[in-house]
Amino acid sequence: MSISRRGFVGTMGGMAVGGSAMARVMSAAEPAGMSVLRRVESRPRPSSSQLLWQRDELAFFLHFGVNTFSDREWGDGKEDPKSFDPTALDARQWARTAKAAGFKAMILTAKHHDGFCLWPTKTTKHSVASSPFRGGKGDVVREFVDACKAEGLRAGLYLSPWDRNHPTYGDSPTYNDVYAAQLTELLTQYGPIHEVWFDGANGEGPNGKRQVYDWPRVWGLVRKLMPDAVMFSDAGPDVRWIGNEAGYAGATNWSFVRPDIVTAPGVSGDEVMRSLQHGDRDGTVWRPGETDVSIRPGWFYHPAEDAKVRSAENLVGLYFSSVGRNSKLLLNVPPTREGLIHQTDVNNLVGMRTQLDRLFARDVVAGAEAKWRMLGTTAAVGEFTLKEGATVGVLDLREDITQGQRVARYIVEGFDGIGWRVLRHGTTIGYRRLGKIAPARVSKLKVSIEDAVEMPLPVTLSAYQGD
Repeated sequence: MSISRRGFVGTMGGMAVGGSAMARVMSAAEPAGMSVLRRVESRPRPSSSQLLWQRDELAFFLHFGVNTFSDREWGDGKEDPKSFDPTALDARQWARTAKAAGFKAMILTAKHHDGFCLWPTKTTKHSVASSPFRGGKGDVVREFVDACKAEGLRAGLYLSPWDRNHPTYGDSPTYNDVYAAQLTELLTQYGPIHEVWFDGANGEGPNGKRQVYDWPRVWGLVRKLMPDAVMFSDAGPDVRWIGNEAGYAGATNWSFVRPDIVTAPGVSGDEVMRSLQHGDRDGTVWRPGETDVSIRPGWFYHPAEDAKVRSAENLVGLYFSSVGRNSKLLLNVPPTREGLIHQTDVNNLVGMRTQLDRLFARDVVAGAEAKWRMLGTTAAVGEFTLKEGATVGVLDLREDITQGQRVARYIVEGFDGIGWRVLRHGTTIGYRRLGKIAPARVSKLKVSIEDAVEMPLPVTLSAYQGD
């Protein structure tokens, strides 16, 4: 989603400015302007891959495997591969559903903790090659990436490091070679992969030993084989876990983190969880948060949960608490034993998209005159004069994150013809900050940036009537 020029192009001291022009105006206005500019340049900024990832806003997560047929969440690795037999698998149906709901990417569990591989790997017999699927010639990963390509979606893969089936798990050097071989197969045989998803799941292997993962090797292998991919884990290195699986990012959410706090996937502690949930104002790397949550109580499909699917209204709420809090929503939508997205899930997802499209159909700030002025080196105020009075129920603020993340505290006020009153206040903005407010009739809106980590740039403001 492109950032609207409205709000970024306004006036500052009577001069029209955009992002780079703003920096020039500020350096001319402040005695220490050049040092300010140098500090701005030193702040973390997203890579092109991270920008693409965040602007997608929404991605499907597809938990699918032997657990689907055993009705379990975590398999023990002893499942018979012959149990995997989806009778009507249609990855194009997955992709069409995602596309219809406005999702831009999908991530498939190529291997979960049970060790069953959804592609015919050379590293184990515990795979689709030993199943009846497609007569033992099937390859779910291939059908998945082909479906993504056909529907114009970005493909991602999750390869669980924990493997409860492979006999070498726990023999750290040997299993690390196996895991690297599996990752190499996935990243060399299936074309472009947009996101590679890792977690820190770890347990004893069949030999009773605990595995020590070689994360530097793993990350280096992805960089070598798929340099444009983003890597997800607690510790990134590109995208971090948001610290919960309930569907919300922190009310304060920096895309900066300190890598000395979250050093590897699976590391725990209060300070780690705080950093995952909120980021770090003084963080030294750009590592935005991904909010993963399931549309059902479980992550794999269970028939008993068919009546427990999140409603369209609930899914809209997830959008506000994830995308609307400077995060990305990774929504798990598990295929059934037939290999299809259940119709209830399909209906509720399409319902979510219908509600979002209706909610954001008319931006009352469109065409408004925007005037910005500085209030010192870390504060600014922007006033938006609407073309006509309007009722506002949803506020949508955005920073130009190509220039980093700067806002630390803000207030939005509305003018009702008599005076200004506070509509909303908050801390971080980042890529996007959505908020529902009590409906207010206004002719002007004002955004006051009260604190910023660097010289603030104008933010984009959109406003909608709401429900």
